[in-house]
Amino acid sequence: MTKFSPEAALISTRREFGEHGGVVPSVERASTFTVLEPDTMPEIFQGKRGPENGGCWLYSRHFNPTVDILARYLAAMEGTEYAACAASGMGAISCTLLQLCHAGDHLISSDTIYGGSHAFIGDSLPQMGVSADFVDITDLKAVESAITPQTKVIFTEVVGNPTLKIADIPALAKLAKKHDLKLIVDNTFSPMIFSPKQLGAYAVVYSLTKFINGASDIIGGAVCGPRDLIYDLMDLHTGRLMLLGPTMDPRAAFDVAQRLPHLAIRMREHSRRAMAIALRLEEIGVPVSYPGLANHPQYDLCNSMMNEEFGYGGMLTIKCSDQTQAQDLMGLLQNKEQFGLIAVSLGYFDTLMSCSSASTSSEISAEEQERMGLAPGLLRLAVGFTGTLEDRLAQIERAVREIGLVK
Repeated sequence: MTKFSPEAALISTRREFGEHGGVVPSVERASTFTVLEPDTMPEIFQGKRGPENGGCWLYSRHFNPTVDILARYLAAMEGTEYAACAASGMGAISCTLLQLCHAGDHLISSDTIYGGSHAFIGDSLPQMGVSADFVDITDLKAVESAITPQTKVIFTEVVGNPTLKIADIPALAKLAKKHDLKLIVDNTFSPMIFSPKQLGAYAVVYSLTKFINGASDIIGGAVCGPRDLIYDLMDLHTGRLMLLGPTMDPRAAFDVAQRLPHLAIRMREHSRRAMAIALRLEEIGVPVSYPGLANHPQYDLCNSMMNEEFGYGGMLTIKCSDQTQAQDLMGLLQNKEQFGLIAVSLGYFDTLMSCSSASTSSEISAEEQERMGLAPGLLRLAVGFTGTLEDRLAQIERAVREIGLVK
């Protein structure tokens, strides 16, 4: 069996040309579309006609030609039947979970996920009658023990935010299949590095804002999965993505689509630099965590699942003694060394740094942070690729020595 290659799949997918033969697709900014015959519109509303059945477009909150191009490219990259794009990663995640879970249903989630996802699952879904349990996703017995007759979905990130805990996607997929559940996987931290659909996931969700777009100038999200799920999400009568309306703007879709061809190059360089920095920090005794280090708890699991040509990703963490030391280190790295920027998000070409417990995971209570292994002084680095690697290594070594992290 030929090994799936997200890079090859993306390159080989049908390229879309501009309306007048341009090498890039045209941007279709229309909010609404004309049908040539009156009886066509009822057929669109009945689901008999659409962009893949008769080439009919209706309204850009439903399907839009430019957004559909990006969706097709993403589906090719993931090896899924289809994809849908949203205005944000949270739009994609929330609509997918709401489509699959209804009042009275139950959801199991990894306890190590983005704070916004944690808040939606733990606080918002219960208000809609959907109960949820957070578990250590690396403990398969705990996951199975949490399954009830009402459980519909298992939700996890491949690489947990921010602790970098790695989920065993094939094992979770086997568990989901055994109990007739849907495994939804957030792969925002590791596009191309992992291909969750190929590992057994039902659907893959992304914040396109991060590595996939790569320039920190666009907010976007995506769901890649079976055709039935995507059409359910876009159904004119019951589709959560259609009715709740987190629509991606076609101009944003155009920009993201233009950056996809060099995603593989960027991911390799993010990974190369993160590995070099992690190795240097480990060498001088700094408490660093990175999936590419042999002492990472899921190092072997990572190697068994990854598309190795893209490395181990651009995310690493440094465990400072407390939040104050983490803040002091960020101040040194940004204001003295010019190593990176103190900012949330990730996937930018410059390094972005944040203390997760007080920022992107602040929606999670201190007790839950402790249970999931998130220390107050955990510093998350999304390693960029500007400047020379030699300079960056020297900058971070000076900073950690000055702050007293070298043992």
